[in-house]
Amino acid sequence: MKYSELLLKTRKETSKKVESINADLLTRANYIDQLMAGVYTYLPLGFLVLKKIENIIREEMNSVGGQELLMPSLQPADNWKKTGRWGKLDDLFRFTSYYTKNEFVLGPTHEEVITPLAKKYINSYKDLPLYLYQIQDKFRDEKRAKAGLLRGREFIMKDLYSFHATQEDLDKYYEIQKVAYTRIYERVGIGDRTYVTFASGGSFSKYSHEFQTESVSGEDTISLCKKCKVGINKEIIKDQPICPECGGSDFDQVKAIEVGNIFKLGTKYSEPFDLSYVDEKDNKKLVIMGCYGIGLGRLMGTIVEVCHDENGIMWPKSVAPYQVVLVSLGDDIVRKQAEKIYKDMLARNVEVLWDDRDESAGSKLSDADLLGIPLRVVISKKTLDNDSVELKLRANDKSEIVRINEMNARVAEMLSDAK
Repeated sequence: MKYSELLLKTRKETSKKVESINADLLTRANYIDQLMAGVYTYLPLGFLVLKKIENIIREEMNSVGGQELLMPSLQPADNWKKTGRWGKLDDLFRFTSYYTKNEFVLGPTHEEVITPLAKKYINSYKDLPLYLYQIQDKFRDEKRAKAGLLRGREFIMKDLYSFHATQEDLDKYYEIQKVAYTRIYERVGIGDRTYVTFASGGSFSKYSHEFQTESVSGEDTISLCKKCKVGINKEIIKDQPICPECGGSDFDQVKAIEVGNIFKLGTKYSEPFDLSYVDEKDNKKLVIMGCYGIGLGRLMGTIVEVCHDENGIMWPKSVAPYQVVLVSLGDDIVRKQAEKIYKDMLARNVEVLWDDRDESAGSKLSDADLLGIPLRVVISKKTLDNDSVELKLRANDKSEIVRINEMNARVAEMLSDAK
């Protein structure tokens, strides 16, 4: 992609209204645009990042048996009244149809949709287990939407629901999901600072689990076990000052951002909808459920919160909108050589953004840092006089001069080494 053809206008100054690093950098770098509090447009660069995160999550959910579907955001109030949540959730968007006078909900989650759907397909123990997920918009009437993509009123979530004949089968799959989530955070570049964290399990299990990423911007404070590196949230550590994983009692207190959670639902939703199956002995039993959620925008915002410096974003290679930013500085001769390099990279399927604008060197280089693309390739009159280009990884301070005929091999090596 050429910079001159991209919907992209960076901003130099931080807005006085911005409350978080991710909102500031993503807005200034033109990845997102705020429509109103808690509601954002993903601009072309942001959409590329979002889709890379989405594809990583999809691959991992598919690898553990998930089948993807897409459910309506618009849900009937009757389903929510049936489960008792119609009057209990403060952040539920409720409204009445102007024409039919029927009551509806904009879905913050989908237990009230997936459970009656599953009832149409589950009759026998032979139909179990079943794992269904979607990646879709959610709506929550947050009292105070804040922190950019970390807390919004409209957001994109992956929610998977599992259906089981026995508690043992749920417990087994729950551990499989825990491993899959760990792989997701490793693949998006924050695995080294994201911790499985014990949280309250509600009525159907002793614990649920959150996945918390250590960050000074975090709203949560977790106790991190020094012995096994498992996190424990406030409500658990207050009642039980011992690590549930290893029994340790020595903790570090760290600020963190919740980037995912998993729950054992038991029969909480299968019971009101009479979601049941017939076992091997012709006994009717309620289906046991689990749910597993990740907010994609929240994950994107968290990556920025932990992967940045004073000059801008530092995208991990796996989620960067482009792998290479090609910056041409100089006259028509330089431009012609840059275009040749650009076309060659495209032919080799290198994801490259060419800054072909008629702008100053300072502006182009500062924008390259702000955008956070992993590898910068600079060609100028000075480098071209030596048949060379300058290569620099965004995460490194030092650059290197490489001859043009050796550039392709060196670019491949540097991208391979980039995180």
